[in-house]
Amino acid sequence: MNQESKIYIAGHRGMVGSAIMRNLEKSGFMNILTRTSKDLDLRNQLAVRDFFEAEKPDYVFLAAAKVGGIVANNTYRADFIYENLAIQNNIIHNAYLSGVKKLMFLGSSCIYPKLAPQPLKEEYLLTGTLEHTNEPYAIAKIAGIKMCEAYRAQYGCDFISVMPTNLYGPNDNYDLEKSHVLPAMIRKFHEAKNQCLPNVILWGTGSPMREFLHADDLAAACLYLMENYSESELVNVGTGVDVTIKELAETVREIVGFEGDIVWDTTKPDGTPRKLMDVSKLHNAGWRHTIDLKEGIALAYNDFLVNHSSLRL
Repeated sequence: MNQESKIYIAGHRGMVGSAIMRNLEKSGFMNILTRTSKDLDLRNQLAVRDFFEAEKPDYVFLAAAKVGGIVANNTYRADFIYENLAIQNNIIHNAYLSGVKKLMFLGSSCIYPKLAPQPLKEEYLLTGTLEHTNEPYAIAKIAGIKMCEAYRAQYGCDFISVMPTNLYGPNDNYDLEKSHVLPAMIRKFHEAKNQCLPNVILWGTGSPMREFLHADDLAAACLYLMENYSESELVNVGTGVDVTIKELAETVREIVGFEGDIVWDTTKPDGTPRKLMDVSKLHNAGWRHTIDLKEGIALAYNDFLVNHSSLRL
């Protein structure tokens, strides 16, 4: 990519897309194409075709998706598989038709089998049964990976796929019904501090282990891979380091400044014991994360404070 390249970010207002946009602008790329969902319905085949024919982008970051937590994934199973398949089918196919030089498809760590060995290696894809609650979303993402592989094999398209670990950062979702564990903790501890509550109740035992990557680190990795990686196989993007949920909670409590206790509701489920990405392929390609977890949580909490009224609560 050069500074004059026309770059389309699908999903530029989400946490991932907005981070990619910030990184591109910081790196001097000015010719960036965006469309809101009101301006362009990515589920609409004709609308997407017309957009690609008119704009002819050189590069595409496919970060648009219908996303949600466990409850949403399990409740709206048909919506999650239909809408995500429609979005990625329309963009990938029209990227091929319009002669896009390179496309990056962003997936999710939920593509891996529920009981895959840890850490998760790229070759574990399709080696076992998926987690039931988010199976429709995961199947759509797997289809996107395989679609990129197929268009590379048949048409020679330089389409690549990256799989991020658990993400957090600016533009995260802080709705307690729909958010993931880290933003939910930030909000809970913040509200408990403001209300002078004696404790915060969290689900489970605190023993499961999770890996977290700041969205700005993911964006840096995406830009690096767009410029330096052109292989068929997907690439995991993460830190290669995980923490227990208990350690995470204690770190968030410290950063937020909540002085009460943490109470673990062990009647609630823990979820998968561990989800850690094997990032040796990413490291061998020449990229490593730069924002450690404590620094990243402090950045995320500051963003929460600054944008509190406009965040998705």
